[in-house]
Amino acid sequence: MLSFRTKLIAESPTFKIMAQALKLKQQGKKVIVLAAGEPDFNTPAHIRQAGIDAINHGLTKYTPASGTFELKQAIIDKFNRENNLNYTIDEVIVSCGGKHSIYNILQAILNPNDEVIIPAPYWVSYPDMVLLGGGKPVIVECSINDAFKLTPAKLSSALTNNTRAIFLNSPSNPTGMVYSNSELIALGKVLINHPNVFIISDDLYEHLLFDNTPFKNIANLVPELFERTIVVNGVSKAYAMTGWRIGYAASKNKALIKAMDTIQSQSTSNPCSISQHAATIALNNGVECVAPMLKEFIMRHDYVVERLNNMPGIRCLKAQGAFYAFFDCSEAINKLHQQNRISQATDLEFANYLLNEFLVAGVPGSAFGLDKYMRISFATNMTELTEGLNRIEQALSTI
Repeated sequence: MLSFRTKLIAESPTFKIMAQALKLKQQGKKVIVLAAGEPDFNTPAHIRQAGIDAINHGLTKYTPASGTFELKQAIIDKFNRENNLNYTIDEVIVSCGGKHSIYNILQAILNPNDEVIIPAPYWVSYPDMVLLGGGKPVIVECSINDAFKLTPAKLSSALTNNTRAIFLNSPSNPTGMVYSNSELIALGKVLINHPNVFIISDDLYEHLLFDNTPFKNIANLVPELFERTIVVNGVSKAYAMTGWRIGYAASKNKALIKAMDTIQSQSTSNPCSISQHAATIALNNGVECVAPMLKEFIMRHDYVVERLNNMPGIRCLKAQGAFYAFFDCSEAINKLHQQNRISQATDLEFANYLLNEFLVAGVPGSAFGLDKYMRISFATNMTELTEGLNRIEQALSTI
């Protein structure tokens, strides 16, 4: 007999698609995988060397559960230098990736009947982690007509006396959209009047912006909310360190950080000591090494969006950051269903059609809270990307 918690959640749709693609690859089929949210670049050389140095210098022992002093100081310096946000050592915690940080936050703040507002499309794990924390996900749909962003009116309608937190993710996974300063200020004006609500600012894609506009989160723009904002970040996306598993969170609420520390000490204990040293070097050396990767992502983005918008039945907005294209394929899905090429007019059937018939893997939009959309990642080389888009175009050739 398994616990009730196992019935609350499902396997991550992204990992499920990846597993299906891997199975086809093992059968000898040449699958183009455009599903993973992972940079295809190697971790920069100086960071790799830091990991080697950590091993050679014996930094292979337990650390404090909440992270080493050196890494937490590097995080504090990063926030001060890059974000004009000031924290102390007891206001920062290091975890095994950004996902782990968010999981710990929700475990620490949620009680039964607490609600968490999640704008859709959302990162796939938000709702399930809320459920595991005993809370209730409140999904607020933000379609392509909203540029996939939450509006003050929709936020006001979703807030109740039970609202405990709200997620804000900018640049966004899966859409790549970025909230403008004025949009964040407008949301902040609503949240000021709800003093019991935490704002979880998921800033993992902070350094993957496609223009020269400086990154800002709601804590920068609405100082009144700084005390209630929990900033989540990590080294996975910007520094191509996904497998190193280092994320972090910061909050002026020392009791919250202490509670997260206690939860972590009784679950995973400390993040990998070797990865912590490498992350310290990454943060202390700034973001210059990100520039070549970002330049490539921008070039790929422009190519992907143009290709998609020239395909029948597809509508794709230009992104402003991250490395995803999230496109409306409702017209294509409906026409394929009318032609009996897919059994149901859903994005899941469309994704299966692309994978099984054309050997290209993307993630259906319903995994992110919006049906009849799809996310593909352009964090892959141009050869694979071009071939994947050619196959999607072929799949749509009949409509």
